[in-house]
Amino acid sequence: MKRTQGVAEQGAVMRPRAGVTLMEMLIAVTLLSLLSVGILMAMRVGFTAMEKTNSRLMANRRSVGAQRVLEQQIAGFMPVQADCLAAPGQPPARIPFFQGEPQSMRFVSTYSLEEAARGLPRILEFQVLPGANREGVRLVVNEHLYAGPLSTGQFCRGGPPVFAPIQAGPRSFVLADRLAGCRFLFRRSLPAPLYETWEPRWVRPEWPTAIRVELIPLEADAAKVPLLSITAPLKAQKDPAFQYVN
Repeated sequence: MKRTQGVAEQGAVMRPRAGVTLMEMLIAVTLLSLLSVGILMAMRVGFTAMEKTNSRLMANRRSVGAQRVLEQQIAGFMPVQADCLAAPGQPPARIPFFQGEPQSMRFVSTYSLEEAARGLPRILEFQVLPGANREGVRLVVNEHLYAGPLSTGQFCRGGPPVFAPIQAGPRSFVLADRLAGCRFLFRRSLPAPLYETWEPRWVRPEWPTAIRVELIPLEADAAKVPLLSITAPLKAQKDPAFQYVN
């Protein structure tokens, strides 16, 4: 009996205790820290790549959307007339309302940024202005409610019309930014054999048959949708000298 008890006590003394050493603990903590840092770095790289992708996607959507809006605004052109302000005591001079210059353009359209094609006609003012921090140029547009020849007449004076300068304001919308250049061209129909010509300034007593907006980006980026020049025909045409009956 005593021998058996001695053997049991000897086995209990020789049995190793369960646990970890301080060195093993330090190694485990170090490995866990390295693994956590690696996971965090991978997440940071992934979030940065996703943010860049979303930024490019939004920039491409803005570029495509601005070009689509510009095309629809030109396509909604309305051939209306304006009663330009005259000298005191003189009747207003009624002229076809259209201002076409290399850096400025004014006309009435059925399409607006505020109500699209479902609202009232708007007087649109396009102007090329210096960009932010003098980096290239930008194309902006102003919208005013159209309410007949008197509403358009406030933007011009005299028989040969002299249009008021177009200025950007708090409600101006930037259609295109960071451009190396932007200009407007206006198509004039001619008889054969020329058929047509593009003019940088429109001073004729009728409306052009098409408008071209040349957009040149400041920097070429293969990852972004490039800005393309827009050529839109003016389908609504009528004789300015003919008095139509409503």
